[in-house]
Amino acid sequence: MKLSVVIPAHNEAASIGETVKRTTAELERAGIDYEILVIDDASSDGTGDVVAAIAERNASVRCVRSHLPPGFGHAVRAGLDLYSGEAVAIMMADLSDSPRDLVLYYRVLEQGYDCAFGTRFGNGGSTYDYPRIKLILNRIANAGIRVLFQHGYNDTTNAFKAYRRYVIDQLQPLLSNHFNLTVELPLKAIARGYTYGVVPVSWTNRQHGTSKLRLQEMGSRYVFIVLYVWLEHHLSRGDYRRHDLPRVSTPNERKLTRFARRGESGDPETVQASARRERS
Repeated sequence: MKLSVVIPAHNEAASIGETVKRTTAELERAGIDYEILVIDDASSDGTGDVVAAIAERNASVRCVRSHLPPGFGHAVRAGLDLYSGEAVAIMMADLSDSPRDLVLYYRVLEQGYDCAFGTRFGNGGSTYDYPRIKLILNRIANAGIRVLFQHGYNDTTNAFKAYRRYVIDQLQPLLSNHFNLTVELPLKAIARGYTYGVVPVSWTNRQHGTSKLRLQEMGSRYVFIVLYVWLEHHLSRGDYRRHDLPRVSTPNERKLTRFARRGESGDPETVQASARRERS
C-alpha cells in the first residue's frame, strides 16, 4: 500500500525542508512505499524552491503550486485531487506533527481500518509549547463535538490524520475552504460509518514562521461545518452512509493490535490503538 503525504505550505521556507527530510527518513526506515506531495499555497518566500531542490534528489517528493484559490482548506483539497497513493495522510508543514507517528497511522491502515486518527490528549499523547488560549478553545471545541456526535474521540480538530483512498472519494464533495476542513473530513467519515483506529500522537509548536490559523475568523466556519455534518447524520436517512456496513443501534468499539514504537530514548514503547465504528 502506497502512502501519500499531503503537506499544504504557505510561506514555510524556513521549516518545509526539515519537515520533508525527516518525513522521508522515517518512512524509508519503516520500509513504507510513499510519496510526499507539498502543495505550495501561494507562497512568496521560496517554499517551492526548497522542496524542488529535495525533489531533484528524491523522486518520491514533489511540489505542486495549488490550482485552487489561496487558503488551507483549498490547499488540502488540491492535494486530494492530485495524490497517487492507496492511502493519504494530511500533515502540517511546520513539523508540529511527528513524522514517526505517520508510521503508526500506516500500521493502523494495514490492519484493514478505513481511517487512522491521532490523539494528542489521550494516554500516551503529548503536546509541547501549546499556546494556552488555543489549548483552552481546542478542548472546548472537541468536548462540544463529542457531545453532538457521541463518538468518544477527543481530538477531532487535529488536521493530522490518514484515510484510505476510497474514503476520500466517498466524502466528496468537500465544502470547507479553510481550517474547518480539519473537522469536515473526520466527522463525515465517522458519520458515514467508516472504521477508524485512534493512536496517541505528539504535537510540538512551530520553531519558525507564524501560524496561519486565525481563531477569530474560524469560529462560525467550524460551527457551520459541524452542524452541517450533524444534520446529514440525523436527517439524511442514511443516504450518504457506507452501504456495506450492517445496521446496529449502538456504536461498537474494539481494540486494534498493539504496535511497537520507539520513543525518543530509543527504548521500545507499547502503543495501543482503539478502533471504533459509528453506526446508526
